[in-house]
Amino acid sequence: MGKRVLLYGALLAAGTLLLQWLDYQRLVRSHIGDLYIFLIAGGFLALGVWLGVRGIARPAPRAFDGNPQAVAALGLSPRELEVLDELLAGRSNQEIADKLGVSLNTVKTHVARLLEKLRAKRRGDAVARARELGIVK
Repeated sequence: MGKRVLLYGALLAAGTLLLQWLDYQRLVRSHIGDLYIFLIAGGFLALGVWLGVRGIARPAPRAFDGNPQAVAALGLSPRELEVLDELLAGRSNQEIADKLGVSLNTVKTHVARLLEKLRAKRRGDAVARARELGIVK
């Protein structure tokens, strides 16, 4: 009896599978145009994604060089550039002196020379001028 039940179940499964396959074939044949449109749209979607990732990707940013021509034209020393970076960070003279390991008077001298070379009246103007010239970011 168990073999009959198993055989009957296998025949029912095979019949169901055959009917589903025939229904699928009828569905595909009756909507073949829609299937082609779907495949073409999927292909264009994949192409668009590929172009977006590969072809139109933003180039890697250039390394910031600090405009060496402007630095040379102004005659800025490496220590003055360090002080300028600290001014850009918004640090006070005392904080700059502590960070660079120099005296407060040395920092004041560097700041005064920066203001003179950048033709600025205040520290903020010096930073703005250095940004215009491309010396700092």
